Amino acid sequence: MASNQDLSDGIVILDFGGQYCHLIARRVRELNVYSEILPSDATKEDVSRLSGVTNVKGIILSGSPASVRGKESLPLNPEILELGIPVLGLCYGHQLLASIHGGEVGRGKVREYGVTEVYVDEAMGVLKGLNQTEQVWMSHGDTVFKAPSGFKILAHTESCPVAAMNHDRKRLWGLQWHPEVVHTEHGREMLHNFIFNICGCQANWKPSDAVDEAIKEIQSIVGSSKAVIALSGGVDSSVAAALAGRALGDQLVAVHVDHGFMRMKESKNVAEAFKKQDLELIVIDAKDRFIKALKGVTDPEEKRKIIGEEFIRVFEDEARKVGAEFLIQGTIYPDRIESGISKNADTIKTHHNVGGLPLDMDFKKVVEPLKDLYKDEVRGLGERLGLPKELVWRQPFPGPGLAVRIMGEVTDEKLEVLRYADAVVCEEVETHAIRNDLWQYFAVLTDTKSTGVKGDERAYGWTLAIRMVESIDAMTANFTKAPWDLLEKISNRIANEIEGATRIVYDITHKPPSTIEWE
Repeated sequence: MASNQDLSDGIVILDFGGQYCHLIARRVRELNVYSEILPSDATKEDVSRLSGVTNVKGIILSGSPASVRGKESLPLNPEILELGIPVLGLCYGHQLLASIHGGEVGRGKVREYGVTEVYVDEAMGVLKGLNQTEQVWMSHGDTVFKAPSGFKILAHTESCPVAAMNHDRKRLWGLQWHPEVVHTEHGREMLHNFIFNICGCQANWKPSDAVDEAIKEIQSIVGSSKAVIALSGGVDSSVAAALAGRALGDQLVAVHVDHGFMRMKESKNVAEAFKKQDLELIVIDAKDRFIKALKGVTDPEEKRKIIGEEFIRVFEDEARKVGAEFLIQGTIYPDRIESGISKNADTIKTHHNVGGLPLDMDFKKVVEPLKDLYKDEVRGLGERLGLPKELVWRQPFPGPGLAVRIMGEVTDEKLEVLRYADAVVCEEVETHAIRNDLWQYFAVLTDTKSTGVKGDERAYGWTLAIRMVESIDAMTANFTKAPWDLLEKISNRIANEIEGATRIVYDITHKPPSTIEWE
């Protein structure tokens, strides 16, 4: 591929369905190098076609939920390795390079999930400048037990003998871990080494203004028609509403649906907050409709899909009243990747506004101006749009609301218990110094009852869990080592103030292996 001096240098990421594929692309762009995602089965011609867009200097193979050993393994087109440019395999990509070249890949004796200590045997190439021991983020079941002939082992862990490898002549590199995830301590340096030192890229790409791009996209799709926007009052929908408002003016109507699963006083607060914005807002009380639709439903995926469909039907009703033909919503990238948008990706959970949407919608199109952004990028947009700080930096809240924080069937009794418990958690955290460190903090109502003692009498009530996590983009998260005095105060208040609560536990699970929400 001939280099074009007028084009920026770029890295191609082949998407094998890994949860962090778009995160890799984003990390590359953060280094001011263009990135483009292609499907895992991309051909040499697919890469060559990018020559009018960017000077492709390297390729990164993403992770995957598949196994290179299984029937559902995702192959790499061998033509890709004939391009003569450096290739970096991450996780599944690392295993794939090993398998293609005759290495030994098998089921790991120990599955490595989360922060893992890796021992660097040779700090060269991608690992140049690293310490002998590094903290990295692992998420894999298969392991490379023997490197292919001609490959050099660069790092290992206690249970993974080939955690990093390379082949000098073929310009191939493999890392079992994820340098794109922030929990890999020197992940940025690893990617920097590959992109600049190995691929020879120049930092000659700069992102265009995302605000202007989003506004133009909305205007080009909606045209002179009217649109309704789904406004929950959360960060994503609020930023989407601000963008859509600038793009469409009085062609836009905001619709806030109170499905009965909101936090305490949430709908009232949303209505008050957006009175100050130059935006027509309609608040719909649909509590009875949603509760009825979820009667007897216990499966989390079914809940999300039912809620997604009911949302659409409410929006359709309101759109007909105002003559709107388009629906705008604040879907962001983590919503889509967990819903399995890539053809190779596993569905972690069906987000109500992605996989939960019905196929038969009475809209010309669903417009999602934030669909390729992460939460922190959305917050940055919100700040540039001049939204209030307390709105931009509020903690995320799932669209299905408390319905997916109630295990089992959703009932009025459970909602009352959880809504109060969640309010207690929020009140205590938001008056504590720990608030600035947290991504999310909330209560979960389990479907388990346990015995307690209240007023010298036996009590048999609900078990609630408290969840506090730290994160940057919600793709990964660490549970928070919350102060005991804070947890004790929250526990005492919930047990004393809520008659139906007898036991409170604290969730100490990272993401992965768990998700942030319980359902």
